[in-house]
Amino acid sequence: MGDSGRRRVVVGVSGSLGSLTALHRAVGEARRTGGELLAVLAWEPPGGEVAHGRSMFSPPLADLRRDAAERLLAALGTAFGEAGPAVPFQGLVVRGTPGRALVETADRADDLLVIGAGSRGAMRVLFPSAARYCLAHATCPVLAVPPSPLQNELVSLRRRISLRLSLDAQEAADDRS
Repeated sequence: MGDSGRRRVVVGVSGSLGSLTALHRAVGEARRTGGELLAVLAWEPPGGEVAHGRSMFSPPLADLRRDAAERLLAALGTAFGEAGPAVPFQGLVVRGTPGRALVETADRADDLLVIGAGSRGAMRVLFPSAARYCLAHATCPVLAVPPSPLQNELVSLRRRISLRLSLDAQEAADDRS
């Protein structure tokens, strides 16, 4: 086990529905194994490192890091409210790409890295996922959590709203039962 004698359960958190689903699964794994949860939010300057270094009007890195910390706290609040996850945990804000930040954080053989599996649509070719990076590069076990069943329903609902199609609340309720 790690330095604390507990298994570390490392989970990527962005605030997306997929990451919140993974976060809840990670809490369950930490509880089941008596482990410690490390909730990681990765961040990069807007436009990437090179663009940030070249721009005269880039926001200070301290401000960007603070914003990332606030996003992590908001995601934890959304997932657990004021009660918190009810397991020992740390929130980590790591500068870098999500996949690399997660793999570098989950650097012990006895760690468990929990990630949201992300979308399975055509866009994954254009936007490589952190999940794929983690599965290819992690040196510890990786648990890829599939998207919540609600995610497809939310996407469908957003599409209907953006197309200004009518919404029938009774029909939606009937679909859920």
